[in-house]
Amino acid sequence: MLEVKPDIQFKRELIHISKASLNECMQCGTCSVVCSLAPDERPFPRKEMIWASWGLKEPLMTNTDVWLCHQCGDCSTYCPRGVKPADVIAAVRQMTYLEYARPKFMGIMMSKPQWLPFAILIPVLIISAILMFAGTFSIPGGPVNYSHFFPHAWLNGSFTLITLIAYGFAFSGLKKFWNDLKHQYQEAIPNKSFIGALFSIRKRIIAHSGFSSCSKNYSRKWSHLLVFYGFVLLLLVTAYAIIAAVTHFYPLVITNPFKIMGNLAAIMLTVGLGMMIINRLTDKKNTNSNYADWLLLISMFLLTVSGVLVETARFQNWSVAYHLYFFHLVCVWFVIIYLPYSKFGHILYRSVAMSFADSIGRK
Repeated sequence: MLEVKPDIQFKRELIHISKASLNECMQCGTCSVVCSLAPDERPFPRKEMIWASWGLKEPLMTNTDVWLCHQCGDCSTYCPRGVKPADVIAAVRQMTYLEYARPKFMGIMMSKPQWLPFAILIPVLIISAILMFAGTFSIPGGPVNYSHFFPHAWLNGSFTLITLIAYGFAFSGLKKFWNDLKHQYQEAIPNKSFIGALFSIRKRIIAHSGFSSCSKNYSRKWSHLLVFYGFVLLLLVTAYAIIAAVTHFYPLVITNPFKIMGNLAAIMLTVGLGMMIINRLTDKKNTNSNYADWLLLISMFLLTVSGVLVETARFQNWSVAYHLYFFHLVCVWFVIIYLPYSKFGHILYRSVAMSFADSIGRK
């Protein structure tokens, strides 16, 4: 039996983020009927909407169904009261990042626009400090060579260490999330380990098959696929670039297969992000875009554009090359190091929640 413990502040924050009129939900069940992803047993998002209306924080924050939803917008489109269930579910996911952020202030910093100057200042100061310790905090003369500005050993070593620290904290939050899911679903006995369940859902992640069931915004599948695989390609190129730098085969020539792969990834990201941005600008009726949404989209777009400009600046020997490079590194920080604390963290939390759902037979 669910014990009702209303959290009024939680409900207020949920309304603030989702812009949804929760009190107007009349529990007609239309949202669950039109959702092709909702399981037959205890379908969503009807139950989530009443929990939200009651301000029930715990069952919402430790609920696998919040992550099985792909926010295609079908439920919001057909809601007779215009309550926008999809935006409510998205707001719960965003509040989950904040709830499990380790350290907590990082989650707050990435969710509130007033903290943006500090979010920018942190990488600017740390990168500047690393350059000062490396003794290269100045604009080198001669042809553009980024290793003269930020030596590869310092760059790869410092960024790798900082990323590992950030993801180490993130792991502790994700572990707490997994344990809270087990506590919430005490009646269900997992029949798989996390690794086994993650392996079972690999095809759903790789193909983004959940989007295929959505009718309202089916195009979101292609934009997400382009961004997902564009990002994966960039990670592969980055890994190769680190190896190439260690083995002194860097910088890469324009005809290098990995350089070509990186440029292809940039195209994929530009097109995918462009589709997402256009969708959010044109479909305001069914999609609420908040600060966290735009911070992620703009950060990734600036990362992509600055990467292309940095590459062009090297080949063309632009005078602003090193300034662009510094800006690009700040963008890398925003997308990669801040990932567990931004909306991009849904990659981690959705994977954990989907794995747990699979382990207890929740499809």
